[in-house]
Amino acid sequence: MADTMRAIEISEPGGPEVLQEATRPRPTAGHGQVVIRVAYAGVNRPDALQRAGSYAPPPTASDLPGLEAAGEVVEVGPGAEGVALGDQVCALLPGGGYAEYVVTPAAHCLPVPDGMGLKEAACLPETFFTVWSNVFMRGGLEAGERFLVHGGSSGIGTTAIQLASHFGARVFTTAGNADKCVACVALGAERALNYREEDFVHVAKAEGGMNLILDMVGGPYMARNLRALATEGRLVQIAFLQGPKAEINFAPLMMKRQTITGSTLRPQSDLAKARIAAELREQVWPLLSAGKIGPVMDSEFPLADAAEAHAHMEASGHIGKIVLKVS
Repeated sequence: MADTMRAIEISEPGGPEVLQEATRPRPTAGHGQVVIRVAYAGVNRPDALQRAGSYAPPPTASDLPGLEAAGEVVEVGPGAEGVALGDQVCALLPGGGYAEYVVTPAAHCLPVPDGMGLKEAACLPETFFTVWSNVFMRGGLEAGERFLVHGGSSGIGTTAIQLASHFGARVFTTAGNADKCVACVALGAERALNYREEDFVHVAKAEGGMNLILDMVGGPYMARNLRALATEGRLVQIAFLQGPKAEINFAPLMMKRQTITGSTLRPQSDLAKARIAAELREQVWPLLSAGKIGPVMDSEFPLADAAEAHAHMEASGHIGKIVLKVS
């Protein structure tokens, strides 16, 4: 392996144009870590937030964007278990995925599911770790419950629809146009609402209220989500595309014994992420290998065109995942 690598760095906080190709030192594996030769890297909303200067990486993480990738293990550090040289894996990353090589804890790596290519596998970690930990581990979704996910055509949304439907929930979702709604229903949603034309609060109340809502919008949606929840309903907040602040009347929340919770994935400890990985390996990876669920692919861009990939994502016309082809 060469001592240097191609990478995409953030030259300064700003729009997609600040993503610039650069040469960086190749990372090396520390204790419990592996180095992956990246074939494909996933593109996600947190990457755009980091690029804009509003989502700083943890102190020990790479300053390069990229929170998921798939490729070949080319270096195994001391104490790293469960992964061997030459293994093809997909992995949740602390950062650094927009590069030819990346380092990550071995415990955050998962095998490429049977019958799946590296491009598809690169789309799995960020969304599946996020959905599993928030909808099932934190939100406690159970079979028969009514579940609403906003942004159903996003990577998070398409993953949440498939998993919730497979595990027996009644799935509702919102999306921005008719084509996106059709795609959501095809993935297992019982009903997909065009939020430009229908009021999800009205629909939720007609169904008896949602037992669980997964929201990435925030802002004015927060009060509306609480009105859409059933008694004992739970709201799980994972992002704030329309802002983190809202005015809320907490009296109905108390009367209906509702719960508001939420999380961000990147700042969690390596141990917490390893626990999520272990549950995914046991509960979800067999479904992927059997073809019962899978990533929804939107588009592929060369690594050098990372700025175009970000512009495409932020235009919000995509359905499913966007990836960068690295090698």
